[in-house]
Amino acid sequence: MNTISRYPVPKLEDLPADIKSQVLEVQEKAGFVPNVFLAMAHRPDELRAFMAYHDALMLKESGLSQAEREMIIVTTSNDNGCLYCVVAHGAILRIRAKDALIADQVAVNYLKADISVRQKAMLTFALKISNNAQATSEEDFVILKSFGFSDEDMWDIAAITAFFGLSNRMVSFASIQPNKDFYGMARDI
Repeated sequence: MNTISRYPVPKLEDLPADIKSQVLEVQEKAGFVPNVFLAMAHRPDELRAFMAYHDALMLKESGLSQAEREMIIVTTSNDNGCLYCVVAHGAILRIRAKDALIADQVAVNYLKADISVRQKAMLTFALKISNNAQATSEEDFVILKSFGFSDEDMWDIAAITAFFGLSNRMVSFASIQPNKDFYGMARDI
């Protein structure tokens, strides 16, 4: 039985050259190939689009720190019930924040987490976008501006939330399982 995904998972050596190159870069950085890349390579064109948008959101200059971006992912992924993203991005959050406890805290209850009031406002907004985006009002923007978020930062919060909402749903639908490596990463920071 395939334990990575309910769909066929191509072998690394069988991937198109451009995807194989990207996956090998990730492997070199992480020390392993995250299952999501192999599982989503079932549809190479969709993986290319997924990675391009991921990189556009997560690698650019932004008013949000790398750790804050990961907080958004962990909080909304937990709310969406996505085991893979909570575990994998929880590991990345621990690394980015240099904090062994933060990922568990924001996943379970960000309002009780040891994060700033500004970050709690950011996550409240992200959850609103995730669960009820049509209810977004001018008041939401006023609140976020009072914490120093720019209009572009608010776009980033919404875009990261929306993108990972798609990711959460596809990963859950396909039963993509997190690598065991993620569970213990950065627990001793």
